[in-house]
Amino acid sequence: MSRGPKPLGERAMTAAERQARFRQAHANGGPKIRYRRPGDRRSRPQRWRDAVTELVTLQAEYRDWLDTLPPSLENSATAEALRSICDLDLSGLESVEPPRGFGRDV
Repeated sequence: MSRGPKPLGERAMTAAERQARFRQAHANGGPKIRYRRPGDRRSRPQRWRDAVTELVTLQAEYRDWLDTLPPSLENSATAEALRSICDLDLSGLESVEPPRGFGRDV
């Protein structure tokens, strides 16, 4: 059973060495403040609609990119990837309405 991380050097540090290392790491003054990112408060159906809208928007941007591609790149791997994205039928995703969950989703 392991008791923690392995020593950094040849031997384990003493308590005084650990304390000195801690003080040196925190010598810049104030405490380190760490912020949590706020949780996503949208409902699942709203997140679904937002994701589908984002996909449709991206597909339109890729279609514009494909339309403005120079003739020298029409047979390239980039053009093929753009065509694959543009050929996807996203209308099925737009028509899907996710189920509501136990009265919590609005």
